[in-house]
Amino acid sequence: MSQCHLPGQPHQLPRHNNLMSGYRPEHFLLQVEGGVATIRLNRPERKNPLSFESYAELRDFFRALSYATDIHAVVISGEGGNFCSGGDVHEIIGPLTQLDMPGLLAFTRMTGDLVKAMRACPQPIIAAIDGVCAGAGAILAMASDLRYGSPRSKTYFLFNKVGLAGCDMGACALLPRIIGQGRAGELLFTGRGLGADEAERWGFYNRVIEVEALLSQAQAMAAQLAQGPTFANGITKKMLHQEWNMGVDEAIEAEAQAQAICMATNDFHRAYHAFVAKQTPVFEGN
Repeated sequence: MSQCHLPGQPHQLPRHNNLMSGYRPEHFLLQVEGGVATIRLNRPERKNPLSFESYAELRDFFRALSYATDIHAVVISGEGGNFCSGGDVHEIIGPLTQLDMPGLLAFTRMTGDLVKAMRACPQPIIAAIDGVCAGAGAILAMASDLRYGSPRSKTYFLFNKVGLAGCDMGACALLPRIIGQGRAGELLFTGRGLGADEAERWGFYNRVIEVEALLSQAQAMAAQLAQGPTFANGITKKMLHQEWNMGVDEAIEAEAQAQAICMATNDFHRAYHAFVAKQTPVFEGN
């Protein structure tokens, strides 16, 4: 069968630790301030759909964050009053109907690698969700560590609506851990929309925030995290993810080892000396 283009080589990100030096993304907007990277999906006329290229560039960006010393938290949002409408119907869905099985598997593995990269990077990721959050957009929100929504936001895991299984990009593993098995099953079997109040009640959203304050409050939380003990935050994120596959005894031992590592950091010593001096600690991430 005919083939369509899938990005082959990773985007060329700088190889040194100062990730932002010389890097300008092609398929999303990026702002870095005070250790916080704000990603804005920027195709507002189509409600910010993803393309083959934007999937790959986002994957490569989150992979590179594991080596970035200048970014300590991430906010992901969308321009134009919507978060993300999912895979572009004309640029992705149509071409996928022409692919053979190896091509289809290459695509689904590539999209899954984006979620793996988001979960593996040490920086906490906050999704600021306004308007439509559908398909792969819902997955981006799900793969984030914290989710803030606006009152008008609506999330759709709509794979069922296009004849696909709900098990896309890790949804059957991640979503039940966020909102519970039964609720996740309802969304994945039906593809129905999850409104803001219900999303907050179910625990999918950490908070519902008025539209005009949504991005700024997400950035404020990211800034708070970026000013904290960022090495220890990375350990917390790692253990939250890793312990899903552990028994309780294994988890307690893993946490003992992880906490001992954190106790050897300068930030731990800074906190102690600041406490003794009745001062606020200034963390440096080492």
